[in-house]
Amino acid sequence: CKTIYGVKTGNQPAGKMEYHVIPHSLPGHPDCKTIRIIYNIPPGIQHPNPGKPFTARGFPRHCYLPDSDKGRKVLRLLLVAWDRRLIFSVGTSSTTGESDTVIWNEVHHKTEFGSNLTGHGFPDPGHLDNVLEELRAQGITEDDGLMEK
Repeated sequence: CKTIYGVKTGNQPAGKMEYHVIPHSLPGHPDCKTIRIIYNIPPGIQHPNPGKPFTARGFPRHCYLPDSDKGRKVLRLLLVAWDRRLIFSVGTSSTTGESDTVIWNEVHHKTEFGSNLTGHGFPDPGHLDNVLEELRAQGITEDDGLMEK
């Protein structure tokens, strides 16, 4: 019943996604540099509830991937997900309980660079495969990453 027909698009608010490579390794990935993704979404007016304002706490958000073949594949698919407005949504924060705020939308990101104290960092051997699976659940596959380069 969760089969997606056509191209799924979300209600992510307007913003900016940037990325660059930094010359440091993530724990568990000593042989490569790191891709840093920076998401920035300003507060604004919603589309799910037209005319109603939303907040955008914690932006810009910095996220990390290893600069490896699989890390670059995940990045390509995250770019597709961003273009389809599927990375974030407006809803109720499970962390703070705040409603009408920008929240993550079922695609996990690592936001901790040098450790894994909170579970949002590295090492995490299954992370990239998990993200690929979460993207697949959103209707984004490796074919999308090749087509929309």
